[in-house]
Amino acid sequence: MDQGDDGDRQTANAEYAIRVAAGIGAFTLDEWNSFGGTTRDDADNSYNPLVSFAFLSALEDSGCAVRRTGWQGHHLRLETAEGKLLGAIPSYLKSHSQGEYVFDHGWSDAFERAGGRYYPKLQCAVPFTPVTGPRLLVSKGEDSNTVKAGLAAGLKAVTEKLGVSSAHVTFAQEADVATLEAAGFLHRTDQQFHFFNEGFSTYDDFLATLASRKRKAMKKERREALAPGISIDWLTGKDLTEKAWDDFFAFYTDTGSRKWGRPYLNREFFSLIGERMADDILLVMARRNGRYIAGAINFIGSDALYGRNWGCIEDHPFLHFEVCYHQAIDFAIDRKLKVVEAGAQGEHKLARGYRPVTMHSAHYIAHPGLRNAVADYLRRERREVERMGEYLEEHTPFRKSDPTGEE
Repeated sequence: MDQGDDGDRQTANAEYAIRVAAGIGAFTLDEWNSFGGTTRDDADNSYNPLVSFAFLSALEDSGCAVRRTGWQGHHLRLETAEGKLLGAIPSYLKSHSQGEYVFDHGWSDAFERAGGRYYPKLQCAVPFTPVTGPRLLVSKGEDSNTVKAGLAAGLKAVTEKLGVSSAHVTFAQEADVATLEAAGFLHRTDQQFHFFNEGFSTYDDFLATLASRKRKAMKKERREALAPGISIDWLTGKDLTEKAWDDFFAFYTDTGSRKWGRPYLNREFFSLIGERMADDILLVMARRNGRYIAGAINFIGSDALYGRNWGCIEDHPFLHFEVCYHQAIDFAIDRKLKVVEAGAQGEHKLARGYRPVTMHSAHYIAHPGLRNAVADYLRRERREVERMGEYLEEHTPFRKSDPTGEE
């Protein structure tokens, strides 16, 4: 196997070769849509809109995920010697660790204090998006195990040829992590909180699964969130006008500036996704006195709703919980979606019906000393994540029966 740069391809053997593409535009739409999970038309895989051509190209075309922002496209294409596309990995050459949600700042600090150079590194992920999805993409009709093994080996080869410190495959599916581990990557875990729709027909069906005290608290919280005369709109498809995006962007930038210093996404990005994937987007917007005052953006998959960004220009008690978490559950039940993934961190989600879920990533560290130190750290971290998951599961708001049948 060998690597080519920005469209140049080199064949290493009679089987396959790796080519590096500087942008999603180096793939045709048909090529990208041939990968499992990237289009709603795929009957064999769950559709994840955050790995769609529309979403990833919008990040690059808007200037959000480009070299200037520290996200230089370095997407891997696995091809046969004849040039047939077998698979791919969305990947970026990173000059920092911002916008990733799997934190390696301690690793970079330690390595650079010891005289190493941690950046640039390869980040195999969806920029600014802590959502699990396919990372080792396989073309339809190809043998999945063979292609994924080739992609894992190719990623290592590219890492070594570039001379970068590491390659990180974040928010990966568990099966992909197993393939990467077999290729010498280190396994890391973390925690998120997801809502699972157990076939509920109504929101009250969901509430019935909660302990009585928690059920009453949830109802009270929702009443109080809307008490100041606030109403909620669901905007999707043709309702996603430029005026709606103007309003949401104002919320996003106001909250993002206070939280991160500089929001990752620009106004053009929202126009592009509105043009390219409007039916896959849900804006939950809160209205008071005739104008929108808060909102949250979600992406709609075939089985899941993915909650992403929120913002507001008026602060009201519990409004964040209503717009981001309760309304997402309402929408999932209404659309018969199986899961709501509500983003990174946040143990406060537990009390609102979201369960702890283990997230997975895989890391290839080129330097033996750093690799050994990180491996030792990750062994201890995985044990702690597992213990914390067990503890959190014991403290969910769902009913628990004792031997007498009482709650």
